[in-house]
Amino acid sequence: MLGPTYNEHAACLRAAGWRVTEVRQFAELAGADLAVLVNPNNPDGRIADHATLAAVAAKLHQRGGWLLIDEAFADVDPAIGAAALCEKLPVVILRSFGKFYGLGGLRLGFAIAAPETVRRIAAALGSWAVSGPALQVGALALGDEAWAEQMREQLAEHATRLDFILTQAGGKVIGGTSLFRFVRHPDARYLHVQLARQRVWVRKFDWASDHLRFGLPADDAALGRLADALSSDD
Repeated sequence: MLGPTYNEHAACLRAAGWRVTEVRQFAELAGADLAVLVNPNNPDGRIADHATLAAVAAKLHQRGGWLLIDEAFADVDPAIGAAALCEKLPVVILRSFGKFYGLGGLRLGFAIAAPETVRRIAAALGSWAVSGPALQVGALALGDEAWAEQMREQLAEHATRLDFILTQAGGKVIGGTSLFRFVRHPDARYLHVQLARQRVWVRKFDWASDHLRFGLPADDAALGRLADALSSDD
């Protein structure tokens, strides 16, 4: 597992009997039976380019290993998507509608892989893993390219405004995507509590006491509410 990253993949793999090791360098993934990375990464927004992913996958292929790429946040930039690697390399890509499309409650996602791998995944999931309405909504969402382009522009604009608010509050934006920002702040622990008291929830990290992750506020009113909360001493 290339970390630090989203916790649930490691938790699920351990529950299934895997021994999970977190590494910090891409090259270290090549020795695994199953290498897992989130791209863009959550929480720091790190992006691995296609050449890096292909090199890791090729080395895994030589030893019978697999590369699993979680692209839950990749819709913010279509160039990030690495589906082309699945054709000839042992790569499985996971996608979600819960982030960019804002359809978390739909509980819908999908996997991209070579045909034989897809057949094995489908057999493991069974015939009725996803409801008909969810499939219909997902297909409509994926097909609405005009909405997607407009949303990418809107997210980028809001992220820029969020950066200004966070900087004004003494933070330094050190990563993220247009859906979330990764921030270093000297009083991150205090700020986390201060915001929670005002019903604004941000993520703190055991491995970095001066870091916080801010999700992108939904609209102008929410941006204003965050700015007020950051400037409050309550």
